[in-house]
Amino acid sequence: MILLEVQRLRVTLNTSRGAADALRDVSFSLARGERLGLIGESGCGKSITALALMGLLPEGAQIEGSIRLQGQELVGLDDAALCRLRGDRIGMVFQEPMTALNPLHTVGAQIAESLRLHKGMSGAAARAEALRLLERVHLPQAHARLDAYPHQLSGGQRQRVVIAIALACGPDLLVADEPTTALDVTIQREVLDLIDELVREAGMGLVLISHNLGVMADRVDRVHVMYGGTIVESGPTAEVFARRAHPYTQGLFAARPRLGLARGTRLATIAGRVPELADLPRGCPFAERCPRAADDCRTALPPATALSPVHAVRCLHLDAAAAAPVARAA
Repeated sequence: MILLEVQRLRVTLNTSRGAADALRDVSFSLARGERLGLIGESGCGKSITALALMGLLPEGAQIEGSIRLQGQELVGLDDAALCRLRGDRIGMVFQEPMTALNPLHTVGAQIAESLRLHKGMSGAAARAEALRLLERVHLPQAHARLDAYPHQLSGGQRQRVVIAIALACGPDLLVADEPTTALDVTIQREVLDLIDELVREAGMGLVLISHNLGVMADRVDRVHVMYGGTIVESGPTAEVFARRAHPYTQGLFAARPRLGLARGTRLATIAGRVPELADLPRGCPFAERCPRAADDCRTALPPATALSPVHAVRCLHLDAAAAAPVARAA
């Protein structure tokens, strides 16, 4: 059953240099219980996509297209209607828990707030449920920390509190925007394992945003590679990572550090940098950094080309290896 359906999403932001498209023609769907990954460099449109799903775009942003949650259109809803959805049917785990939490309120009060607003619980019932949630996300000494303030917790503990808030009302959709960025490697794995466990148990849909290829390989069923505000390659994670059809996807893989490289080996890099929104070309957003770019790449955004029934790429000049069919197990 389709939980989330995004069709031809376009987001235009007001910048110091005028209006600029932050998202262009973004389309994807997510089934209940499915895990979808958005990956790419900083500035490629991942977080703007998450904010669009949550109805939290910057003031003055213009949005076109469609976002449907279980058939309900979210684009065009007023603030009151969006507030009823956020925290109830859609939960979000932000990448920096210290800024996501209110420093003036205890963590227990912040979890209880959404329970009182969306579920109509009394103060005592909401506090009891907040304690259960903190225990559910494996916060050590949960009872003692119920009345702690965010600054009294470690980064990993704060992120567990943010996850508890996101899951408090049993949402249908969980959006996790770089949920482990500020954490050390051991805590990163614990937090990602926790999110996996909770998503499986509740059967919710997950949109996981990351720049880490290893995280995507292990944690999501399908992956969308984003660049310049559009999805340049999409499909099942294993197939996208095996074929790497788009030059940008190939560049990401070539630049990753690998065990066994000789001392002093320089990693490959993608030439240039991600352009500012106001500088995005009319055509393929990767054209100025792409070794295959030709004049036709700069005239219009390339259409999505199907490499298989489930794998698509936006590129006019696929090489022979990328265009060849992927061998499938019998």
